[in-house]
Amino acid sequence: MAHSIRDIATALGATAEGNLELVIERAAEPSVATAADLALAMDPRYGEGLARGKARAAVVWPGADWRALGLEAAIFAPRGRLAMAGLTTMLDAGPAIAAGVHPMALVDATARLGEGAAVGPFVTIGAGVVIGARARIASHVSIAEGAVIGDDALILQGARIGARVTIGDGFICQPGAVIGADGFSFVTPEKSGVEEIRGTLGKRDEIRQQSWVRIHSLGAVSIGDNVEIGANSTVDRGTIRDTLIGSGTKLDNLVHIGHNVQVGRDCLLCAQVGVAGSVRIGDRVVLAGQCGVNDNIFIGDDVICGGATKVFTNAPAGRVLLGYPAVKMESHVEMQKALRRLPRLAARVAEIEKAISLLPKAE
Repeated sequence: MAHSIRDIATALGATAEGNLELVIERAAEPSVATAADLALAMDPRYGEGLARGKARAAVVWPGADWRALGLEAAIFAPRGRLAMAGLTTMLDAGPAIAAGVHPMALVDATARLGEGAAVGPFVTIGAGVVIGARARIASHVSIAEGAVIGDDALILQGARIGARVTIGDGFICQPGAVIGADGFSFVTPEKSGVEEIRGTLGKRDEIRQQSWVRIHSLGAVSIGDNVEIGANSTVDRGTIRDTLIGSGTKLDNLVHIGHNVQVGRDCLLCAQVGVAGSVRIGDRVVLAGQCGVNDNIFIGDDVICGGATKVFTNAPAGRVLLGYPAVKMESHVEMQKALRRLPRLAARVAEIEKAISLLPKAE
């Protein structure tokens, strides 16, 4: 996709200098950029790469001497990653899904597709489904009966949307995601070993045989506007009420959201996060990779959990958590410092014990 430097700068809300009519076709790293590429050098440490590449134009840091860098034009980006967001949006052509419904798709006669919808091959759309305008649905997607999806959705290969799932506008679903599978909910006729352990914190009076009885999921999943679901992520339906995902929230690949969970607005859940059933998560919460959240707890607004943090109890708003089990970040840092001191402390204790053992014994 070809764009002039002027058009790119205007779209990014950035300033530009030099030959603003210069046209580029792609973005590239500075050292491998060709004359048709826009080099991405938003930090001074990338300046050396421009000399090794052949770019005529680049996105550079504020105050960069672009002429000395051998460029014909430059776009200035005070916030590099934000410029990346705008630039990649301009240059991303998206998946090649032909307009209309592919002849090898199966769409129920009672389903309604909005104006400009594009449906790829081997897609199945069930009874009563409503899909908004300009939706793009790639091959091998299935959308079950009664699902409602808003305008401008992009649902990629092999995704599964379950029955009665409701999704807002601007939805992006990566390949293989499953939204609206049954929740993992089982009970035993008598008190189970798990229930006993929870009550006694480890003590078991006896070990008994037990079998699991399935609790069916009667709820669905409700998702707000501008939500993204990563590849092979799963969002389970609720038991009675819907599982909820707030507007603006983004789920990375391999994230699991259990039944009855409520996730707030503008949250960021990174890869391999697991959230157990009936958790309530506030707005703008960030869970880094491999975080785990225990069932039936609350995480307040603006909480940030570092990678692999395991949250077992309620987390108040604004708290920064690390570790297993999760503790305040400053406490975790002090604990790790103390842990590193243990070998020296053990050696000192051994020296003291040896010295004490050599003291004359009292008569």
